[in-house]
Amino acid sequence: MGVAFYVLLGAAFTVLTAVSIGKLMLRRWAPGLFDEEEWPLSFVIGSGALSLFVFLLFTSHLAYKGVFIAAGVLAIGCAIRLGAYRSTKRRFQPLPATLKWIGVAGFAAFTTLYFFNAMAPEASPDGSSYHLGLMARYLRARSFVDTPYNMYAQLSEGIEMLFAFAFSIGRHSAAALVHFSFLVTLSALLLAYGRRIGQPAAGMAAALIFYTSPVVGMDGTSAYIDVAVACILFAIFYLTQLWDERRSTSLLVLLGFAAGFAYAAKYTAFLAVPYAVGYVAWRSRKWKPAAVVALASLVLITPWVAKNLMVTGNPVAPLMNRWFPNHYVHVAFEREWSRQLRNYSVKSFTEVPWELTVKGEQLSGHIGVMFLLIPLSLLSLRSRTGRRLFIPALLYTAPYFGNIGARFLIPPLPFWALLISLGLSAWPVAQTALAAMACVLCWPGIMRQYSGKYLWALESSIPFKAALRLEPEDQYLADKHPEYNITRVVDLQTPPGARIFTFHGRMDSYTTRELAVGFQSARGETLSEVFTGAFSPDLQPRLRQSVAFKSQAIRRLRLVETTDARQPAEEWVVNEVRLLADGKEVPRSAEWRITARRNPWDIRLAFDNSPVTRWRSWQPLKAGDFIEIDLLHPTTLDEVAVETHVSQHLVGLRVEVEDEHGGWRIAGSEKKESELPGRGFQGKAAMAELRAAGFDYLLVQPDDWGGPEVAEDPAAWGLTPVGRSGLVVLYRIDVEGPLLEEK
Repeated sequence: MGVAFYVLLGAAFTVLTAVSIGKLMLRRWAPGLFDEEEWPLSFVIGSGALSLFVFLLFTSHLAYKGVFIAAGVLAIGCAIRLGAYRSTKRRFQPLPATLKWIGVAGFAAFTTLYFFNAMAPEASPDGSSYHLGLMARYLRARSFVDTPYNMYAQLSEGIEMLFAFAFSIGRHSAAALVHFSFLVTLSALLLAYGRRIGQPAAGMAAALIFYTSPVVGMDGTSAYIDVAVACILFAIFYLTQLWDERRSTSLLVLLGFAAGFAYAAKYTAFLAVPYAVGYVAWRSRKWKPAAVVALASLVLITPWVAKNLMVTGNPVAPLMNRWFPNHYVHVAFEREWSRQLRNYSVKSFTEVPWELTVKGEQLSGHIGVMFLLIPLSLLSLRSRTGRRLFIPALLYTAPYFGNIGARFLIPPLPFWALLISLGLSAWPVAQTALAAMACVLCWPGIMRQYSGKYLWALESSIPFKAALRLEPEDQYLADKHPEYNITRVVDLQTPPGARIFTFHGRMDSYTTRELAVGFQSARGETLSEVFTGAFSPDLQPRLRQSVAFKSQAIRRLRLVETTDARQPAEEWVVNEVRLLADGKEVPRSAEWRITARRNPWDIRLAFDNSPVTRWRSWQPLKAGDFIEIDLLHPTTLDEVAVETHVSQHLVGLRVEVEDEHGGWRIAGSEKKESELPGRGFQGKAAMAELRAAGFDYLLVQPDDWGGPEVAEDPAAWGLTPVGRSGLVVLYRIDVEGPLLEEK
């Protein structure tokens, strides 16, 4: 029970700290709210402030548990001392008895289910990996740390800052409970808004439709962020309506602050900023109030933009890498990643509505059968409230088409739930029935009868023992989640500070070792290709392309691409560049200055004599792209040769040299091609490159590309198996690197 106590303490302390800060802000800048709306709005506004505070602590290398506790005690103490917890003496009209008891029964049943699932050991795929894995790493360092092998560290982490606060006291489950608090808060806001507009039945129905959604229940009880984002977005809408009534400048500041928090929580929620600014400009017909909102939003936007600019050079990393090239994420990866997120495994987009609401297997969950009633939302357009809700509903739905997984539709769901229930505003009995139906049809035991067999959703059985730690956390995770056992093997079989390369996401938050996943960064992708190149002839140099020219003394030269790609997959790939004179290669010098128009960060891979490395543009072929070499001193040359693989026949090449005036002239453009002998297996060379990159261990499983080859003869790779969990094997890399060929 000791562990359970700290879990509850970490979550409760975080929530109470946020509420205290929020109440102090609202009592100062938005007095006179109803009690039922002040509490949830306080949590949202206070969470934004607490998130910013934790960010500043990480930036200042002061992220200690003691500092968190001191700050929380101070905030709670000030709120109590200044009377922020006293009632506002304003309450909404009591709910009708029937509606009240449906709400009590529905929320009691689902809250019990949700609370104990949130309190159980955290094992969600993203929650146990990067959402909490990065926070655990930051907390160990007491500050932000550069994570070039994890692109998720470049996303805005406003909600994760709250997770870090809770994690420092109650670990994983405390963070999950903080996210669950956003789910409760959002439901309270929906109910409060319904009562504010004189539609309590609509508010109750909307709250229960959202609260009982299967994907909302799964997401909201895990250390994810989607429900929190939905809560912030609806709070922003709520604040716009409050401002519209009061026209208070202080409310504009709170509105802008909340809009900035939306961006800090998730990039796609940035739409809250133009929404809030646009709404205020439209209703006020003045630019100054809208400017106040925009400026206030920068308080929480600027830190995350500045962090990315300083670390990666891309203010919105890991996105928009074509506009902000960097060595953290490849343009080609972003293009392919985006394509996969837009399609998942559905054969046609016509399948999506049914998958989203009923089956759910192909989209990692579903939003609930009640959302089949979205066409009823058109009836709400008869009222001004319905029309005002429709704008954010459509706006926040738009990003969904960039990632069609079910949980990425959570942010606009509160608006659609309200619109559905408001569509029945002429029939209060129907609204009440809607609330009851949501509770029945979305209860896990019933929902499983019509949904897909492998649906990502909660079960109706409640994990009381696991939540209360009557069943040890380690045992529960080991029995229920085999992935957890991999982290145990890693911690037991590797020394502190070990770095492990792997090809699948792992439960990073349960290990103190650094796990680098191949697909999660530009460097990881490059090392994955090194690994694959060890046994795949398709990645090894099989083609020699050369351009000869008149012998001359050259200081700077360029190898220029002369053709455009016919399709996005056609890139410029170079295994090795060689400069020759009289048929002999000119010895290379570490002092040469080498660059390229595309992907200049990896260009030395084309000059390292390694049999397993190669340089790629990671963007489609484009005429005019070049590799430039500054030899520093005039050197006699008469030929440039490129070693690449057979798919590069499309590449057109010419050699340009710098003239005496600093311009460029063509030295030669006639390309000759010849085949190169195969290199054969290069396992030790590949492992030497991984070792040179700082990795001591490798995690491999049978379905990895190259997994069977490693399992067949680890010694041939220079690997020694040191641990196993199921089919996943941990290998120690015993090769020193890099191994270079003699030429």
